[in-house]
Amino acid sequence: MTATALTALASVDGQALGTLLRVVVTQPELLSAATKAVDRVIREMDKCCSRFRADSELMALNATAGREATVSPLMARALHAALRGARLGAGAVDPTVGAAVKAAGYAVDFAAMTDDVEPFNVPVAPVAGWQRIRFSEDTRRLLPPTGVELDFGSTAKALAADLAAAEALDAMGDGGVLVNLGGDIVVAGAAPDDGWHVQVADDSHASVSTDQETICIRSGGVATSSTTVRRWTRGGSEMHHIIDPRTGAPAAGPWRTVTVSAGDCLDANIAATAAIVLGYDALSWLESTDLPARPVDNDGAVTRTAGWPHPAP
Repeated sequence: MTATALTALASVDGQALGTLLRVVVTQPELLSAATKAVDRVIREMDKCCSRFRADSELMALNATAGREATVSPLMARALHAALRGARLGAGAVDPTVGAAVKAAGYAVDFAAMTDDVEPFNVPVAPVAGWQRIRFSEDTRRLLPPTGVELDFGSTAKALAADLAAAEALDAMGDGGVLVNLGGDIVVAGAAPDDGWHVQVADDSHASVSTDQETICIRSGGVATSSTTVRRWTRGGSEMHHIIDPRTGAPAAGPWRTVTVSAGDCLDANIAATAAIVLGYDALSWLESTDLPARPVDNDGAVTRTAGWPHPAP
């Protein structure tokens, strides 16, 4: 997704957490303050939850799985987000998929990945399951299951977007801000007079185009999950990064992209990712959530649920 607006705004683009980062503000003189706040949140989340740096808190927890530990306040928030995703997403979003993600070939930062066409039998088995995690929010005590690798994946990225927008608004003290972190979009503060215009696309790097469907939001978040962007070859088979916990393999359902709008980016991301995994069952599940959604199937056919708007004729 790409955020645009009809009024003059100030923005800056960069890279963070292995994906596109865009910060947009309604008052250009506040862009520097907003950007510094966003960068600070992103750095803290990377140090906390990255699978690709040896000194992250997540890597330390995975290295000592089976031993109880007191986690940092930020890790506690990330754990809460991941477990919330598992509960709300009918188990389709599960933080115990770490080993399955690595087995599929996603073991290094995506920018450093290369295709592997040599014959290889990718191990496939259901993941351990989020219910095995023992975590107390009151004490911040965590007992990861023995032999299980945690991976907060998309929920940590969505949480980072939510926290970054809130911190940016606090640093600005006025106006409005939009944060786009790899297709996880959240807005805070006063919206532009004509609202925030969000272009819906499979790829968050897509250029703004009048041919693409666009929605307008004034608050909350919008998230897109897609199987079309982060793809690679493992053992001669096409892989992507969204794991079905029921099989331990990349989700093989009918949807290539699902976009959801919600009160914050975290819940939008949970619903979008869960829908990819749930397959055809996602349509009734999305309706039950009352979250407007736009699933796109592998042939490009668009479905709109729970009030997602139709394009103007």
